[in-house]
Amino acid sequence: MPDLSSAIKERRSIRKYQTKAVPQEIVEEVLVAAGWAPSAHNAQVWRFVVLDDPAVKVQLAEAMAEAWAADMAKENREIDDKTRKLRVERFASAPVLILACITMDGMIKFSDPERQIVERDLAVESLGAALQNLLLAATEKGLGACWFCAPAFCKDTVRKVLKIPGDVEPQALILMGYPAEQPTAPPRKILKDYTFKNGWRTEFI
Repeated sequence: MPDLSSAIKERRSIRKYQTKAVPQEIVEEVLVAAGWAPSAHNAQVWRFVVLDDPAVKVQLAEAMAEAWAADMAKENREIDDKTRKLRVERFASAPVLILACITMDGMIKFSDPERQIVERDLAVESLGAALQNLLLAATEKGLGACWFCAPAFCKDTVRKVLKIPGDVEPQALILMGYPAEQPTAPPRKILKDYTFKNGWRTEFI
């Protein structure tokens, strides 16, 4: 069981999973860890929908694949049936899917549109913190997970399939299960490439 520093460095985006089911209590522990993340105004805007029913997973995966293909067609990019099928299988075959959403409940309501846009930004940032907690907790539990942004491109489709209310905004889909692969770490920038001191483009070290 890795400590925090090890979990941060050992976490990988896992796309292939064993068929072994993930116990509900472990899923709950991972979600509790997500709920301990910091959030703007302590509004805790994250909402999670856990999907482990095979029929529901297939229904959602197929609907998102159809929406994806239609979206790509607008960009003159044709998605063939094989590619669409692979995308459906990727989502539907994961033992657990966790749909991550935000709500503006608890956030400040401004009459100024620009300030209101910033409030939504803060909600998205808060969800990002919760998802990082979730991913690290999954790693600590010996699980693999992968963060996909697909729901952000077809929010109404996801709402319709899962009967999600209009004031809850789908943002991301986390695939989770016991890993069936061990990918190597991708290249990482070093500290001086992304950190500056006392102003922009002043080297930190």
